[in-house]
Amino acid sequence: MKVFKKICLGLALSTMLVQCESSLDPEVFSEAAPDQLFSSLDGTLSILYGAYSNVAAVNTNDAADALVAEESMTDVMFTTAGAIDVWATNFMDFILDGVGSRLYSVYWNKPYQGIRNANNILDNIEDANLTEAQKTLIAAEARFVRAWGYNNLYFDFGPTPLRTSTSQELELPKASEEEMLTFIETELLAVIPDLPDPGEEELYGRAHKGAAMGLLTKFYLNTGQWQKSADMAQDIIDLQYYELFPDYFGLFQVANEGNRELVWIRPGKADLDRTAGISIMNYAYPPNFASHPPTGLTFCEGCRNFATQLRMRNDFYNSFAADDRRASLIITEYVNSNGETIDLSPPNDNPRPFKYWPADDIAGPSYGNDIPVIRYADILLARAEALNRLNGPNQESIDLINEVRERAGLDDLVLTDFGSAEALNEAILIERGWEFYLEGIRRDDLIRHGEFISRAQERGNPAQPHHVRYPIPQFALDANPVLEQNDGY
Repeated sequence: MKVFKKICLGLALSTMLVQCESSLDPEVFSEAAPDQLFSSLDGTLSILYGAYSNVAAVNTNDAADALVAEESMTDVMFTTAGAIDVWATNFMDFILDGVGSRLYSVYWNKPYQGIRNANNILDNIEDANLTEAQKTLIAAEARFVRAWGYNNLYFDFGPTPLRTSTSQELELPKASEEEMLTFIETELLAVIPDLPDPGEEELYGRAHKGAAMGLLTKFYLNTGQWQKSADMAQDIIDLQYYELFPDYFGLFQVANEGNRELVWIRPGKADLDRTAGISIMNYAYPPNFASHPPTGLTFCEGCRNFATQLRMRNDFYNSFAADDRRASLIITEYVNSNGETIDLSPPNDNPRPFKYWPADDIAGPSYGNDIPVIRYADILLARAEALNRLNGPNQESIDLINEVRERAGLDDLVLTDFGSAEALNEAILIERGWEFYLEGIRRDDLIRHGEFISRAQERGNPAQPHHVRYPIPQFALDANPVLEQNDGY
C-alpha cells in the first residue's frame, strides 16, 4: 500500500483552468482521505489547479482590488469612494502599516496558499498513481507555480520564509536575499526542459516553456541582471512563436484570449459565483454610465457600477500623443442614464480606463477577461532596456521599441535623438507606462528606474525609501514569532 504524506488543506476545485474544456471536471476529494488525492490524475490535478488559482488570485474582487491598489501608488491612476477606496487608500497614500487593508491577505496569503499546494504535490508525486510522463509534467508545473508565488512575494515584500516542503518547521525565518533570488532563478531554469512548448500545453492557462522564460526575463530585469534578461528575452524571440497582436483595442477582450502576444496570463471566467472573474470594469464605469457612443458600448442588463471610482491621473492621460492607439481604451466622455453627455477629459472628472473591455460573457459583476502577466511587448521592451543598460543607446534597442510603437500608430524613434543611456531609459519608462497601464507592472517599473518614491513625493505623498517593499502583515508576524518586520516599519 502506498503511503502519502499528510495533506492539511481543504481543496475546492478552481474553475480558472477548466473554462475552455468542460470535459475536464476533476472530482473534489476530502481532506479526510488524502491518499485518494494521488490515486488518480484527476485528484492530483485538483491540487495543482488549486495552486494555480491561489497564486493567480482571481476570485471575487481580489484581482481588481489588488491591481487598483498597486496602480494607485503610481503616477497612472487613483480611486475615490466606495469599499475599494477604503482598502486602496492605505496604499495610495503610502500609509503602509501591515494592518489597515484586507489586501495584505491577497498579497501574502494567496501566494503561500499556492506554494502549500505545490509542496504537497512535490512531496507526494513519486508515489502517486500516475505515469512517469505525468509525474514529470505535474512536478514541473508545481515547481513553476511555487517559483511564481515566491517571485510575487519577493517583489512585494522582499525575502520571506522559503517553504519548500510540508515537513519543515511551521515557524521559519526569512530567507536571505541570496537564498530567495537563487531559489526563484534555479527553479524556473530547472523546469523549462520539462514544460511543453507554448501552445502545446494540455489546457489553456497551464504552464509552458514561454511562461517560465517570460518570468525569468522579468525577474532578471527587475533584479538588475541585465545580460541575463537580454539573453532570455532573445531566447523567447527565437522561439518564433510570439508576436504582437495587431489591434491594441482588441488585445484584452475575451474574444481574443489565447492570442500569441500573451506569454503568461491570469485566466478569467465570468460566473455568478465569481470564482475566477475580474470585476475591474465595475470600478471603471463613471457614475450612471449608460453608453459610450464612439464605440457603441452600452451598459448591459446585469452590469454593475460600483461606488468606487477608478480614475486616470490627468498628467498621465495628457502624456499620450493624440494619435496613440493605446489611448483608445480610455474613455473621456459618455452618456449617462439621463441621456446627458458627460465630459471626463482633463481637467474635468478624469478619464476612465476601459482596458478590460466588457464582452458578452458577463455574469452579474463578473467578467471573463484574462489579466496579462507578461506580454510579448514586455519581452521586446525588456530586451531593449537591458541592452541599453549594458551598452547605452544602440540601434537594436531602438528597433525593438519601434516594433511596439508601430502597433500604437506612432512615429519611429531615432537613435541619434538619445545621447545617453539615461535619456533612452527615460523614454523606455514612458513607453512602458503607455503600453502597460493597469496591468500590475507600473510599480515595479518605477522602482527599477528609481522613480517610485520621488514621483509619489511630488504628488504630496509621505513616501519613504523603505516603501519600495510592503510591510510584513501583522497577522503573519503574530503567527510566526521568528519572522522579522521589514526595515523601516
